Amino acid sequence: MITFVIMTVFLLAGCGSDENVIEFWTPLTGEDGAYMDQLVEDYNATDPEYPVNHVITSDLYTQIYTVLQSASGIPDLTLIHADRVPSFAKNDLLVPMDNVMSLQTELKEDNYLPEAWNAGIVDGTQYTIPLDIHGSAMYYNIDLMEEYGVTHWLDDDIVTIDEMLELEGKMAEGQYVVNDALLGWVALAQLQNYGGDIEGSNGEPTVNTPEMRSVIEDLRSINDAGLMTPFGEDGYLMFQSGNVLFSTDGTWSRLAHEQVEGLNFGITNVYSHSADIFHNRSSAHLFSMLRNEERTAEKEAGIADFLEFMRENSIDWAEAGQIVASREVVEADDYDQFMQSFYTKNEKEEDSLFIYTYEHYPYVAEALDDYIADIVHGEMDIDEGLEEMQRFVDDRVAEGDAELEDAADAVEDFDDEQ
Repeated sequence: MITFVIMTVFLLAGCGSDENVIEFWTPLTGEDGAYMDQLVEDYNATDPEYPVNHVITSDLYTQIYTVLQSASGIPDLTLIHADRVPSFAKNDLLVPMDNVMSLQTELKEDNYLPEAWNAGIVDGTQYTIPLDIHGSAMYYNIDLMEEYGVTHWLDDDIVTIDEMLELEGKMAEGQYVVNDALLGWVALAQLQNYGGDIEGSNGEPTVNTPEMRSVIEDLRSINDAGLMTPFGEDGYLMFQSGNVLFSTDGTWSRLAHEQVEGLNFGITNVYSHSADIFHNRSSAHLFSMLRNEERTAEKEAGIADFLEFMRENSIDWAEAGQIVASREVVEADDYDQFMQSFYTKNEKEEDSLFIYTYEHYPYVAEALDDYIADIVHGEMDIDEGLEEMQRFVDDRVAEGDAELEDAADAVEDFDDEQ
């Protein structure tokens, strides 16, 4: 394992040496990586002056920190997640997109979904160009909903917790209303429904709040009614087996669900405590440029050309189950064939896509992933769980991100030497 990691570092570090090729790093280790490979191949088939080399790494951020610290092998272009932008920008690791946008004038706010575009803005500066929005989705088993006579729940596109509780004591043995897939993401969506936040008035992370308590109490009410898949069971597979009405997984899961023979399913919003408000916790893949003194103006123009190609031609990215950020794509007639077009069918749906861009969001998400299932399933007391999550996040913030800080110091030292 150690040998493999060392080899990977050296291989990636060597990728940035070709001055005639745009080295493009992504974390797309799943099926989406193959779709990106095809898009890059399509672009290179146009015979650009600077072709693109797509490099997939399962540990993208560690590799980024490594090359920044060494000031060698830094990629020309990266695809990062929205929650990384604030800390990267704060530590001066990103180059603003101003010049790229001036070279290709259609790379502008009006041509992208607002939530995706705004995720790349820090203190008024645009640091990224968006590729997509991806996040929570709720799939429903059409046959089961008809069997239990609850298809009317979907009439307003919002399934409420009260509606779910109507089936208490009415489900056949081994069948459930909802699974606990991506439960942390579900909780973050519910937090927005209650008007809560994960950032306090002084910028501190807040997890142990009245709003989060309300979220957990709602989720636990579903579990206590025997309507959530059992603790420790794979609720995702139980949905695919036809024993669960709703699966709260991701937009990308459409691909896997479609491969299940006989699974008759649709897509809707993640459930809410109220029929008047709903959110779908989301993230975004964003094109960015790390600080790299070796990136020439000519290569930056090549990057602008590639990003404009992606804006116009990323319909195939929808095949990967992503909500494409380009309006030219999502407003095209053929985009309607993709199930996730549900989330851009009107302004209300677009507004439901909520991306957390708080600097310490990764720690909050980690805390939820570690504790939320135990709390909701009654394995941990609610007060104890909230206190533990708050303590976890506070400790992580106090510890800081050593790799990030070392990379920032290295970049600053490099600037001083110039």
